[in-house]
Amino acid sequence: MSSTDTTAPIALPTEVGVVNVGLPLFAAAVAAQGRPSVQVDWRVPAGGDPVALAALRRLSGPLNEQVDEANAEVFRRLDTGVPMLTGVRRAGDVVPGLSGRTLLHAGPPMELAEACDPLRRSMRAAVVAEGWAEDVARADAMLASGEITLAPANESGGVVPMATVMGPTTPVWVVELEAGGLSSWAPLGQGSGNVAWFGRDTPEAVERLVLLREAAEPVLAEVLRDSGPVDVFSIAAQAVAMGDDVHVRTQAATNLLIKQLLPSLMASEHPRRVEVARYLAANHLLFLTLAMAAARTLTAWAGQVEGSSIVTTMARNGTEFGAKLSGGQEWFLAPAPMVGHALYHPGKGPDDSAPDIGDSAVLELVGLGGAAAAGSPAVGQLVGGLAAAAELTDELGRVCVGRSSRFTLPTFGGRGTPLGVDVRRVVEHGITPKVTTGILHNSDGSGQVGAGVAEAPLSCFRAALLDLDARLTAPRDAHNG
Repeated sequence: MSSTDTTAPIALPTEVGVVNVGLPLFAAAVAAQGRPSVQVDWRVPAGGDPVALAALRRLSGPLNEQVDEANAEVFRRLDTGVPMLTGVRRAGDVVPGLSGRTLLHAGPPMELAEACDPLRRSMRAAVVAEGWAEDVARADAMLASGEITLAPANESGGVVPMATVMGPTTPVWVVELEAGGLSSWAPLGQGSGNVAWFGRDTPEAVERLVLLREAAEPVLAEVLRDSGPVDVFSIAAQAVAMGDDVHVRTQAATNLLIKQLLPSLMASEHPRRVEVARYLAANHLLFLTLAMAAARTLTAWAGQVEGSSIVTTMARNGTEFGAKLSGGQEWFLAPAPMVGHALYHPGKGPDDSAPDIGDSAVLELVGLGGAAAAGSPAVGQLVGGLAAAAELTDELGRVCVGRSSRFTLPTFGGRGTPLGVDVRRVVEHGITPKVTTGILHNSDGSGQVGAGVAEAPLSCFRAALLDLDARLTAPRDAHNG
């Protein structure tokens, strides 16, 4: 420095803190030296995929206002619709086109040859319960011959859990949504143990299906005629505050539902009411399928909105995972994932597990299931504690457009559960919804072997994003041209 230079010397800090963007290795190294560090979780948007990035630039740029406007309406419908349980009826009297020898299954459409072992076993049990075959061997032959038509429940306006297969005489919850003039349905839950929805085709599994048709359907139909409609999500909201995620755990919701129906059940003079009372008392997952039907009414109403980037269908058939966006009818498919973060029954493990299956992922789209994980000790048990469960909820919040005003978590600062899965955010961040679910045996027909968390495959959301971009860009380009 010259004698005429008056620039003051630079004072270097004696304490240094680091903000690290990207790989956490560097932040950890600084922290190991006793210095403060802040880790910023940043990833290259869309994993650097140039095609997806181009679509994101359009959907979050020139088309952003249009998409956000549609999303606001979808969110409003998901958040404010009031699904009401109005009755219990046989599926053939409710489901459009369900007649003759037709079975409905979970997930996207599939051929018999694609069906996983637990689903095929459930098909056989349903065929016998319908009276189309005298035993499961004859049922399997009928399925193989093509005498029986297979169709996805979602295509008929309903939903079924896990490996459930429905025929025309299956009893269903009927749920109506006055605001949208819509209705949906889902089968009465079969309960636990030796049951077809767990992929069993034993005589006991068939007997349970017959019990539901011959006893539960007439008794519960009578009970609901006496009690009047039931606000399904009012019960679900109370249950979330009591520790249910309303997917892998529905004990609080089930108890609240039975409490509401109990006076009418006690007033019934049906000769099989005691059998039905025992069935209700033993079925801790009774509320699951009712919640699914209620959720389906909301996603159907929301799905009428054109130009939205919000996911309104997620479903798995044990072979493929399928998703749809609001305003679209196309299935976007990927292989069904395996279920992780699993808690297995004694002696069971990953080698015994079938891929993810069922329509119950609709619950994650309305603010339940994984969205409510932060308040559920049952989910915490699966993922390693309530802190890890809270991370599931927080992560889903990063890809949703808002939070539910009806499902709030007292143990999570009273925050609403994440609501409105935005495919733009899913692809940008590489974060897909996590689905809390059961696990079925993949080959021996022994039923449920555990429960865990399935991660929806990213590829189907990428395909949905590109389809939305094409649908919205084409009219805009034609107008500008």
